[in-house]
Amino acid sequence: MAYDRDVAICQPLHYETVMNRGVCVQMAAGAWASGVLISFLHTRNMLAISFCRGNTVDQFFCEIPQLLKLSCSDSYLTEMGVILFIVGLALCCFVFIIVSYVQIITTVLRIPSEQGRHKAFSTCLPHLTVLSLLVCTGIFAYLKPLFSTSSRLDLIVAVFYSVLPPVMNPIIYSMRNKEIKASMRKLTRWWLSTKN
Repeated sequence: MAYDRDVAICQPLHYETVMNRGVCVQMAAGAWASGVLISFLHTRNMLAISFCRGNTVDQFFCEIPQLLKLSCSDSYLTEMGVILFIVGLALCCFVFIIVSYVQIITTVLRIPSEQGRHKAFSTCLPHLTVLSLLVCTGIFAYLKPLFSTSSRLDLIVAVFYSVLPPVMNPIIYSMRNKEIKASMRKLTRWWLSTKN
């Protein structure tokens, strides 16, 4: 999405040439391939682990950190290698997104009309909102000590991280649609009238 927005704003006349079907297929294939590779590496490591600390996972679903808490084998270093690989891949993607948005912001700030700048920024706002929601909940969910005690807050954060971004994604992206905006205004007016 960041690359798409970058090309749309920084090179609008070349958009059809740059963002052709082949590029879109390559980007989608890259995302799918990295997801499959990461899943394969985690699955391979989890199948090699022996568990000896019970069978209760303090989560709604089996996440890797929760499974590592139940492990008694020495595969911690192998899993840390996989995690470092994933972190490196995520950092590359994050740097790419940051570079794209720096280019977008510098281009938008050179647009002479206020309306043009507003339109360009509103094009990027849904993607930035979804990305911020995903990154913030992910940071809160995963950047804590691995062997800390579980709490209800961990469960709530796990639900927010796994459910909220996918649920909010279509809502956030559709808010630019005029019909959706009109429907939301009607719904808000109706809801406020029922409260009075």
